[in-house]
Amino acid sequence: MLSELYIENLAVIEKATIDFSNKLNVFTGETGAGKSILINGINAILGQRVTKDIVRTGTDKAVISALFTDIGDNVLQVLDELGISAEDGQLFLTREIRSDGGSVARVNSRAVNVSVLKAIGETLVTIHGQHDNQILMAPERHIEILDSYAESEALIEDYHSSFRELQSIAKKINKIKTEQSKKEFRMAELADIVEEINALNIHEGEDKEIEAELNISKNAVAISEALYMAKQLLSGDDDTDGAVEMTQRASKSVEGYTDIMTEISPIYDRLSSAAIEMEDISEEIGSLLDSLDIDPKRYDYLNQRSDELRRIMKKYGPELDDVLTTLENSQNELDELSGAEQSLDELNKEKERLLAEVSKKAKALSDHRKKAGERFVSQVTEELEFLNMPKVKLVVQQKTGKLTINGMDSIEFLISANLGEEPKPIAKIASGGELSRIMLALKNVIAEKDSIGTLIFDEIDTGVSGRAAQKIGIKLKQISRLRQVLCVTHLAQMAVMADNHLLIEKNIQGDRTVTTVRTLDHEQRKYEIARIMGGENITELMLENAEQYLKDADNM
Repeated sequence: MLSELYIENLAVIEKATIDFSNKLNVFTGETGAGKSILINGINAILGQRVTKDIVRTGTDKAVISALFTDIGDNVLQVLDELGISAEDGQLFLTREIRSDGGSVARVNSRAVNVSVLKAIGETLVTIHGQHDNQILMAPERHIEILDSYAESEALIEDYHSSFRELQSIAKKINKIKTEQSKKEFRMAELADIVEEINALNIHEGEDKEIEAELNISKNAVAISEALYMAKQLLSGDDDTDGAVEMTQRASKSVEGYTDIMTEISPIYDRLSSAAIEMEDISEEIGSLLDSLDIDPKRYDYLNQRSDELRRIMKKYGPELDDVLTTLENSQNELDELSGAEQSLDELNKEKERLLAEVSKKAKALSDHRKKAGERFVSQVTEELEFLNMPKVKLVVQQKTGKLTINGMDSIEFLISANLGEEPKPIAKIASGGELSRIMLALKNVIAEKDSIGTLIFDEIDTGVSGRAAQKIGIKLKQISRLRQVLCVTHLAQMAVMADNHLLIEKNIQGDRTVTTVRTLDHEQRKYEIARIMGGENITELMLENAEQYLKDADNM
């Protein structure tokens, strides 16, 4: 249940702390006092969308906090999925809305996204306002109401799983059929690509290898001359000593003095090593010179191969890896198209199987709705009779047709408001007051099925008065025995039913309008009831009538 609500700088509410009972809490107040602002505050704490306009003028932010106690298993399950702990069955929600449009949400002091706040809020509170009556005016929404009552979630989830699988198969089949006309042309195109690239027998990195070998071939003469000169300088010729021989001579010239002057020993070693290293280099140069004997046929092949690779890369590149990827993708697509005939047959067989499965599940769901519809009509009719609508006849019109995401059914609620009249769509014949009572009846019936701990009714008394209003009050009182109920009303017949009566007042303080919320004791309730019934000029008779109203309500 919602145990406490704290509001600060929300529109005309400067600061308010509101304590709630676990039964029927009723808000009253003059028109424009701020009852709608209170509902906006609760919506904000439940993660609903709000705008910066609700922040009190001249302040940086609005703050709304709510303490929920005795939270149920359904809430604990959601909290567990979100990784949030709730100690002692309590939950503390906070929402800050800044004047610059920013928003901060917290659950038990932990910062969360507003979407998390909304997910939790949906398990805590259900708000019914005048706009909810529009659900009754929209026949396509009636199936939601019936399914909620029928507790069809498991059947719907199972049906959705098969239906979406059927949709997926159907899309694949349609795609294959659509592409069938283009198939032969595409297969020929792919076959040409595969044949053209395969004919070259390309291997990865070949273009780099060819380029490197060609570069050497093109520069073979200059490289040979450079290597020959280097070898001659190292090894010498018949007329000139090379660096190797000269280094060897230098080494021998100092060899005999290594024992006399110790500093000469490392120089001798280095000269000896240098002579050996240069001789080895000279031999390697000789081997390289032998390898530079270019075969003209090889050179022509390299140029031809380079041209072939450049051409294929220009067409399918820019890199050789791209050419090989094109080959692989083309071959895969060609294989897929080649097997499309067999694939289509298999998909059609699977589609037939799924269609039978989906139809069977849709039939089971439809039968479940039909049985639930009969119970639904009986219970709602009983509620409507109590709410002073004894002549109203409710019909759940269930039509079967093609398979959709909702099954094979279309559901619409029809009513006959007067004896002898044929049931017609609610949208065509129900008045505002009738819509409010019908919606209350539906909410009451469905409330018995769900586990939401708090129900809020925002001016559900619109369009009703007298005996009907009293019946609505009694019904809210009955609901509050199972659920915590918060109700905003402007009718005395409903206000007297409150276990906790809260007055919303608008006052002028200085040059600002300030709205306050306070809990009324018995005497204060008497004056508020008298005001609602007769206006500001309260007489003793009006107070006596109010007293009697309150006594009568206590005895109900």
